[in-house]
Amino acid sequence: MRTQTTRGLLAATIVATLPALPALGGAHAEVPEEVLVTARRLEESIPQDLSRYGSRVTTVTAADVRRGGYNDVSQALQNTVAGLYIAPSSGAFSYVDASLQGSRSGDILWLVDGVRINNRLYSTTMPLDTVPAHMIERIEVLEGGQGLFYGTQAIAGVVNIITKEFTEQADSELSVGADTNDGFVVNGYARGAIGKHRLVVFGSKDKTDGFQPFRDQDYQPSATDRDRGYDVVSAGVKYAYDFSDDVRVSVSYQHTDADIELLDIPQRIAKNVNSRDEDLLSAKLDYRINDHVDLYLKGYYHDWDTTYVNLYNSLTTPGQVDVIDPPGTFWGFNDKGANAVVRLRPGNGLEYYAGYDLQKYGGRDESLLIAQNSEQTQAVFAQIRATPDLIANTHLSAGVRYNSPSDAENVTVWTATGQYDFTPNLFVRGVVGTGFRLPSAEELYAIDPFELGNPNLKPETSKNLNLSVGGSFAIGEQPLSWELIGFRREVTNLIEFEFDEAQDLDVAANVPGKINFDGGELVLSAPFTSSLSARASYTFNKAEREDTDVQIQRIPKDILQAALDYYSQVIPLGLSVVANYVGDVYANIAVGPVEYGNYTVVDLAGSYLLGDKQQHRVGLRLENAFDEEYGRPATGRTDVGNVAYAAVRVGTPRTLHVTYTYGF
Repeated sequence: MRTQTTRGLLAATIVATLPALPALGGAHAEVPEEVLVTARRLEESIPQDLSRYGSRVTTVTAADVRRGGYNDVSQALQNTVAGLYIAPSSGAFSYVDASLQGSRSGDILWLVDGVRINNRLYSTTMPLDTVPAHMIERIEVLEGGQGLFYGTQAIAGVVNIITKEFTEQADSELSVGADTNDGFVVNGYARGAIGKHRLVVFGSKDKTDGFQPFRDQDYQPSATDRDRGYDVVSAGVKYAYDFSDDVRVSVSYQHTDADIELLDIPQRIAKNVNSRDEDLLSAKLDYRINDHVDLYLKGYYHDWDTTYVNLYNSLTTPGQVDVIDPPGTFWGFNDKGANAVVRLRPGNGLEYYAGYDLQKYGGRDESLLIAQNSEQTQAVFAQIRATPDLIANTHLSAGVRYNSPSDAENVTVWTATGQYDFTPNLFVRGVVGTGFRLPSAEELYAIDPFELGNPNLKPETSKNLNLSVGGSFAIGEQPLSWELIGFRREVTNLIEFEFDEAQDLDVAANVPGKINFDGGELVLSAPFTSSLSARASYTFNKAEREDTDVQIQRIPKDILQAALDYYSQVIPLGLSVVANYVGDVYANIAVGPVEYGNYTVVDLAGSYLLGDKQQHRVGLRLENAFDEEYGRPATGRTDVGNVAYAAVRVGTPRTLHVTYTYGF
C-alpha cells in the first residue's frame, strides 16, 4: 500500500500535467457542453445497438454528473436511472445495496470500459466504493437479461462505466471542491490528438473525515472511532494510434489507491480500515476490414488487493486494544482474460455477430477465511439480426452462448429481442431469454468458522422476460415521452447460506424450487419549455419464493424518482431538484427481520458559469436537503452481556458541496 506522501505526489503530478496537455490539439478556453468524440468502434457501439433491437438502455452523461455535483458513481446512479435502487451504507465511497428491476445486488454486472469489475470473492459486495464520478464520459445501464454478450451475473442487467474518451479537439478541466463534512476533492482531465496519436489523462483525489455512520442512541461506550472517512486517489491514461481510419490500437490503464473506513458496527471499534490497491489494464485492436466486416480483439487484467486492519477496544482492560485482524491482513482477487467479436453485414437485411470470451480469476481472504482459489471460464456466442431493410420498421435478433466454467457445470443461454415502430411516436419492444450466475469464491471455498463453502454448487439459472410499450405525444408545443415496462425473472438453483445444525455453521446450498422476480416500471419525461424539464419514474418489485409470499430481503417493494431541471437560455444558470422515495424493505440481522424504508431524500443542485468564454463554473449541491434520517439495519451488541440489538447505519446527513471548475 502506498504511503500518504506517495498518494499526494501522484495527485499533484496529475494536476500539474493537465494545463500542458491542450497543446495536443491547440489551446481553447471555452468549456463546451459537448465535445466531438471520435467515432465509436464495434465494442463501444454494442449497447446502443442493443437498444435499437429491444433492450432498454439508459445513458448517464458527463454533463448529468457535472450538473448534479456527484463525487462517486453510486451517487450519480441513484439520482439519474429509473428502476435502479442504490442504497450506500455510509455515504460516498461505501458499499451499497443495489437492485435493478427488483434484483439482488449480485444479479447486476458492473463494467469499466467493458471490463468486469464485480468482486470475484463475494457476489453481494458491490465494487463502487472506490469508483469516482469525475472520470465518467457516460454510464450505460442495460436492463433485463444480458447474458448473451456479457456472460455471468448479467441476470438483471449491466452497468457499464465509460471513462473519458478520445476526442478530435483538445478538452481539459480542473476542479476543486469542499463539503460540510470536512471533505475536499480535486480532479481533472485533459485529452487531445496529434495526427494519428490520441491521448487522455485523468485523475482525482477525494478525502473526508466523514460523518457518524450510526445514530447516537446506537453506540456503545466502547466504540471510540465514530467518524467514517475515506481517502481515494484515482488516475488513468488512455492512448490510441490510428494506423488508418479503419485500424486502431488502444491501451487503457487505471490505478486506484484508497483507504476506506468500514465502521460497520456501533461497538468496540478502535480502527477498521480497508486499504485498496487496484489496477485495471486493457489493450484492444479495432479493425474495420471492409464495409461488411469489422472486429475487435481485447485483453484485460484487473487486480484488486486490500490490506485490512481491524482493532477492537478491550471490554475487560481499559486502554487495551484487541487485534481482530492485524495490519496487513489480505483479501483480494485478480481477473484477466481476452475476448473477440466479429460483425458481418452482408447487406441483405441480416447481420451476424460471433464472439469468444476467456476469463481467468482467483483470490483469497485472510479475514473471513476463503482459501486461495483459481477458476477459468470459456464461452462462445453468436447472434443473428434482422434489420428494417428486411422487415420495415422492425428490428429482430436471436442468439446463443455456451459457457464452460472449470468449477461448475456447463451452461447454455439464449436471448431473443425485438422492437417494432408503429409510428415515429409509438413503439413496442422486448427481450426474452435465459441467464446464469456462477457461484462466488465465498460460496464455493469459504472455510470460516461461521460459514462453509460448497464446491458442488450448481450455477444459478434464470428465465427472463422484459416487455414495454412507449412513445411520445404533444402537450401544447412540447412532447411528453413515456414508457410502460413489465419484467419477470424466474431463478432456479438460487444460492444461499443456510444453517446446518450438524456442523453448527452456515453452509452454501442451492435452494430448492424457484424464485420469481416480477414487477413493472412507468417512466415519464417532458420539456415544459426550452429551459424547464421534468422526469419521473415509478418501479414496483415483487421478489418471492414459490412457497412463500415474503419479499426477498434488501429489495424494496417500490421506488419512486422525480426530478425538475432548469437551465436558463438567458443567463448561464442551472438549477435542479431530485427526490427519491424508497418503499417497504427489510433485512435479516441477528435479532431477526427488521423493516425499514418508507423515506424520501431530496437533493438540490445549482451552477453558474463565469468568464468571457464561460470557462469558470461554480457549482453547489445540497445533499439530503431536508436532513432526512434514513438508513439500513445492522446488528449491534451491548458492552455488558453481549446482547444483540437492531441499530441503523444512516445515510448521508444534510451536506453542502461547493465546487469550482476551470476549463482550458
